[in-house]
Amino acid sequence: MKTSKLSIKLLWYITPLVILPLLFLGGFTLTNVTSSTQKQAKLTVSRFVEQQQQKMFNYIEIYQSTTKLLSNSPVLMDFLNHNSFYEVSSTSRLSALVDVFASYSEAYPDILSINLVDPAGKSQAYHANNLNKAPQNYPFYSQMINNNLRQQQFMVATEKGTTHLYFVQRIYGVNLQLRQPNQQGYIIVKVDPSIINSSIFEAAYDNTLNLLVTDGGEILFSSDKQLFGSYLSPDEIEQIHDVADKGTLNAINLNSIDNIERMLYAVQLSGGYYYLSAIPKSLLYHSGKAISLITALIVILSVIILPILIFIVVRNLLLNPIELLGEASHRVGDGDLSVYLPTQGNDEVGTLFHDFNHMVKQIRDFQGELEEYKHHLEEKVDNRTRALEEMNKQLGIAITQAKQANELKSRFLANMSHEIRTPLTAIMGFTEQLLHNPDAQGTRHHLDTVLRNSKHLLELINNILDLSKIEAEKLAVEKNELKLQPLLDDINSIIAPMAQEKLLSFAVEYQFPLPRTMNSDITRLKQILLNIATNAVKFTEFGGIKIKVSFNETLQQFQFVVEDTGIGMSDAEIDRVFKPFEQADSTTTRRFGGTGLGLCISKNLAQLLGGDVEVNSEQGIGSRFTISIAGNYKNSEYKLAYELSTALPETNVSEELANTHLDAHILLAEDNTDNQVLVTLLLQAWGITPDIANNGAEAVEKALVNDYQLILMDMQMPVMGGLEATEMLRHAAYDGPIIALTANVMKQDVDTYLAVGCDATLGKPIDKTELGSVLLEHLQIEGASQSQWDSLLQSEKFMQISQNYIKKLPDYLIQLQTYYDNQEWESLRALAHSLKGSAGCFGFMNVHSAADDLEQSLRTNNKAQWQYALLNLTEAIKYTLTNQQPLKVAN
Repeated sequence: MKTSKLSIKLLWYITPLVILPLLFLGGFTLTNVTSSTQKQAKLTVSRFVEQQQQKMFNYIEIYQSTTKLLSNSPVLMDFLNHNSFYEVSSTSRLSALVDVFASYSEAYPDILSINLVDPAGKSQAYHANNLNKAPQNYPFYSQMINNNLRQQQFMVATEKGTTHLYFVQRIYGVNLQLRQPNQQGYIIVKVDPSIINSSIFEAAYDNTLNLLVTDGGEILFSSDKQLFGSYLSPDEIEQIHDVADKGTLNAINLNSIDNIERMLYAVQLSGGYYYLSAIPKSLLYHSGKAISLITALIVILSVIILPILIFIVVRNLLLNPIELLGEASHRVGDGDLSVYLPTQGNDEVGTLFHDFNHMVKQIRDFQGELEEYKHHLEEKVDNRTRALEEMNKQLGIAITQAKQANELKSRFLANMSHEIRTPLTAIMGFTEQLLHNPDAQGTRHHLDTVLRNSKHLLELINNILDLSKIEAEKLAVEKNELKLQPLLDDINSIIAPMAQEKLLSFAVEYQFPLPRTMNSDITRLKQILLNIATNAVKFTEFGGIKIKVSFNETLQQFQFVVEDTGIGMSDAEIDRVFKPFEQADSTTTRRFGGTGLGLCISKNLAQLLGGDVEVNSEQGIGSRFTISIAGNYKNSEYKLAYELSTALPETNVSEELANTHLDAHILLAEDNTDNQVLVTLLLQAWGITPDIANNGAEAVEKALVNDYQLILMDMQMPVMGGLEATEMLRHAAYDGPIIALTANVMKQDVDTYLAVGCDATLGKPIDKTELGSVLLEHLQIEGASQSQWDSLLQSEKFMQISQNYIKKLPDYLIQLQTYYDNQEWESLRALAHSLKGSAGCFGFMNVHSAADDLEQSLRTNNKAQWQYALLNLTEAIKYTLTNQQPLKVAN
């Protein structure tokens, strides 16, 4: 085949376009490979040194914070305020202070000693792990007293070849006559720098020399132990200063150590110390030279071989197929439709040949289809007409379904409106009567009515929320061990009185043998049984209701059968009974009420518990609901019972509290003074007077010094929060129970509190029964009866602290508006959180709810709701100020 003109042109243009860039790229690579190697080495070394610097800084920061916290210890302040350095210290105060020093040494193992020194340098209190006596002098004493800084640190080399860290904190007291601070001494903490020792021996490259030197050139730490305690020359220190200031990787000879040329990178630490890392230059840049030689060889070979290969490849892959395609196109133009090009690849040329063949085939097929299309045109028109008719039919069905859905929504909204407005009418009406006539007769009856209707509303809302969680597949169930007989006794205690009111019979039948226990979610199982049993009572007017319980050993399932002699259902009604928001018919809704959610939720819950709900019914005869629940034994053994247990019923929390007495030493960590007074008042009902800590730092100090049986810890406090305080106490080996007090009771919040070391969580507003349960679980205390709690909430002392809280509400209004106007969002959120907890504890639930809405909108950054939430909270406070009558605290 002769060489085409296109081939010559291609070779003419390809050769310079390939060779010139290769030459330029090769020269650029050769000149810059060393620079790139240096930059990479600098980046690696600088990152390593900065990581070590940050590690040392964090280590030093921890012990600086610990020294500062120790200097603010209430025990130390008490020792200084009652003991002059020029008088003999009280034995008890000195012992308490030494105990605090010992607790810090146990919490932080690197602390070797803690010394309290007066301004004259004399030790007043000293604790050391090795039980040595206090040193008479420190090598840095003159530097310490001449420095005006309140907190200092020193590194001192020892004769044993080690270096110790010293953290010094000045202590000031207040001269009441001069009203100015006066220096009372120093806290000196001696630390064994374990982190620094380990960091010195880490290295980014082999044969790396790491040093930590003073500004005077003394080597305090070294990866080469033989260099410890030696000195660098002044010229070398000056060079290290320049390297640290510039932040570059420079070549330097450390003649004081050896004559090897090294690449050095250094950083300056606090206190005038320098950390440096030096790597032999020959080792660092050895790889760069090899890369340069390889690059030069690759460039030379590429300049020679690449143009030839490109021409050969382009010729075979592009020029030859173009010639073949041109010849085939000419034949098709002449009318030869039998042309076929070979398709040997999946690249663009192969695709082009395939498309050419497809085009030729389409031309052939089109000629035949054109004739066929003429004969089948009428048939295609008929098919299209039938398709349009089917589409219109489906559209009519969709319109009908939309109308049904709209009617169902309207019926549901009307039903919900009736269900919500009915109890709301009673709540609002009786509440207005109580507000206008607080001393009228029947007040207790009115309050019972309000409470009953409120519980009905809560049950309605819970049902809607449960259904939403089920549909979103977010509802989780537990598998805990529960006793069967007490569960059915609870059901009996609730359903039996309801049946007696309608003159109906009610019975629970046990079909033995039955396991005494099962592994399931007692709350959800009770919800299912109560839903179906209360429905049975509601739809039965004559006869009775019966619950039968049996056990299928093959399936390891419990079966609860609820039978009634009520109105029954037809087959069509049974098909709708488990659908949400539907009842048998509108007549049933008008006659018996209800939302139509109970059976739908019950069926879904039963399926989550490993079973199902089935129904058989006949109109006018009654209904039979069969509930199957998995026992969840997982092939483990279970004991069968053949008769009812005769064991005495378990006593409730109130009875246990009323029959138990033991003095308890409790710490309450709470920054809100109103909550401090209220919780103290509640605990005094059991004869407990707690110690008070105003923040987490005080709580840590008191817990480490005193022996508390239990700590009530607020999670959000100034200075140090409850989370940080709990972590510090657990780190310091405090193993007593810590109960979290918080207004944030979402699951993720509770999980966080338990993860850091809390044993339980109490939500705000504080519930009496929950507080009693927690105390009963962790302590034995003298209980109080319900009448004692009622008298406590009506006592003059409780009313006084409630009025004191009301007097502070105007100031809170001003602070809220000020924070909002100044856009201090974090301060506004903290104030809303504080109001949520304190208002709920004093019974102002409208303020509690509005503060919670404001806090959540600020927490989720929902700016569109901020102004509305603030207005809602201010109006709730104004309403409370107008009425000044707190609601009853939760029981």
